[in-house]
Amino acid sequence: MELTQRTFTKGGWDQPLPQNLDSDRTLVLVFGATSFLDDPAALGQIADAMPRSHRVGCSTSGEIEGTRVRDESLSVAIAKFARTEIGTASVDVTPETSFAAGAAVAKKLAARPGLKAVLLLSDGLAVNGTALAEGVSSVLPPSVVVSGGLAGDGDRFKRTWVLEGSVPRQGRLSAVGLYGDDVIVGHGSSGGWDKFGPERTVTAAMGNVLHSLDGRSALELYKEYLGDRASGLPATGLLFPLAIRSKDHDKVLVRTVLAVDEAAGTLTFAGDIPVGCRAQLMKANFDRLISAASDAAAMTRQTTSAPTDGPVLSLAISCVGRRLVLAERTEEELEATADQLAPGSVQVGFYSYGELSPYGTDGRCDLHNQTMTLTVLGERA
Repeated sequence: MELTQRTFTKGGWDQPLPQNLDSDRTLVLVFGATSFLDDPAALGQIADAMPRSHRVGCSTSGEIEGTRVRDESLSVAIAKFARTEIGTASVDVTPETSFAAGAAVAKKLAARPGLKAVLLLSDGLAVNGTALAEGVSSVLPPSVVVSGGLAGDGDRFKRTWVLEGSVPRQGRLSAVGLYGDDVIVGHGSSGGWDKFGPERTVTAAMGNVLHSLDGRSALELYKEYLGDRASGLPATGLLFPLAIRSKDHDKVLVRTVLAVDEAAGTLTFAGDIPVGCRAQLMKANFDRLISAASDAAAMTRQTTSAPTDGPVLSLAISCVGRRLVLAERTEEELEATADQLAPGSVQVGFYSYGELSPYGTDGRCDLHNQTMTLTVLGERA
């Protein structure tokens, strides 16, 4: 597998695009600012230089390039596999059709034999991430590793895009399938947030819209905890995610606020909040957030499908809430993950509105929020 990366900023490309790596077995991952919706010329340049390659990507709340995070740029990773086959699929997605959209792309990719891994990139606002993950899992067996994320738009929550060919499009879901026995895949996801306050019961919710906790308005409870920061919702809600668990299960998932409805007194999250589950607010612990990023990197070694000491492509997807909390320390979590990669590896990714990855070492894909989620890709020598 041949690996390289490129960066586009206002000054142009840092290096010429590697036309010699263009092939049917080349994967090009592209992560960029929302503003490329208005001026997609640089995205077209990638397509012109690498027309045979499989190009996928999305908008971000910060572009990851190695151990650096940028804004208003394109972060591009290029991996040319020697024997691994690649396929792509894309469909429209809305919050109401997320399950069907996930199932549809999974069926398209699974129609080809030898599927080993799927990368999903979705519009970050027009989606129910829980339903999306469930739709994919309803089709694919746990042996197929499914990971990815929801596109971002800084802390604005206005518009996001997913790349299709050379065109950034809203309201779309794209998926990449990797095929064959030579591809090596690993995954890891960890949060590091601290719970605080009482654990409450979800007494009214519909899908990813939360109405009440312990019979009280969820929005009013959030405002009580946020105090002066409540005026900045939904962005300030990223600083206080919600941990949810079923009454009879220790599995804890984290949910991030995407929108508020003042008239209805409700909060919309990136994923479902089931009625009857237990919910508790969370807050940041700086050192634990960075330690969790290192834990996610260690987990990729535990879950890697075959031993590899060679270079890998590391896809790092971290939540925008982590970036807002860590602020000037944000790059420390990227350093923590990169430190565990083999020499010659390439790390790219983005800050997101939600992360998709198996829970722990389990094979089934879940929606996560406020985590550092890593997917490593390699190929047998």
